[in-house]
Parts: sequence; C-alpha cells; structure tokens
Amino acid sequence: MNREALQSALSQDGGASARAALAELEAGADFEVFLNQTVPALQLRDIWSWRHEVMLDTGVTPRPGLAEAVTRLQAARTAQVYMATVTGSPRRFILFLSEDLARCIACW
Repeated sequence: MNREALQSALSQDGGASARAALAELEAGADFEVFLNQTVPALQLRDIWSWRHEVMLDTGVTPRPGLAEAVTRLQAARTAQVYMATVTGSPRRFILFLSEDLARCIACW
C-alpha cells in the first residue's frame, strides 16, 4: 500500500483521529501497513476494549479516539481488517483498514 492509497482510505473517515493521522501523513509522517494477516474486527475490539478499561481503571487517560475506535470495531463485527500505523511528530496513530484497503474502519 502506498502513501496515496492510505491517504485516500483515511480521507473517507470523518473522525478527529483519522483527520489528525491524515494531516500527519500528508506532512510526511512515516507509516506501516501490516499486510501479513487480517483479523476479525471483533477480535481487535476485544483486545482494545480490555486495554481501554484497564487504562480507565488505573487512572491512565487513554489517547483521543480509543473509545470511538472500540465502538467502530464493534460495528464492523466479523469484517476482516488490517492494522497500520502512522507515526507523526506528536504521536503514533493506530489504524484499522478494511480488507480491500479502501477505507479506514477506525483510527485512534
């Protein structure tokens, strides 16, 4: 997946985290798409939901977008997704991309 294709996928997501990740990507941030395996969205939801709960229980403030990403992964249910990262100057974004890589399902 090239930079332009990832920008296109992110541009279809209206969430604040996706817009911030897109801005970082357009500014030249590094990115990596993990194309070795897809995972059902619900499996990722289980993992990130648990991490979110632990953060809240221990007084750690989750980064913006995590709660929304968990909700969106829940909505995607059994859809197969790829994971990707965008690493900008202020933070690193986690992306969940559709199996066809055409759209961003969630970003935080």
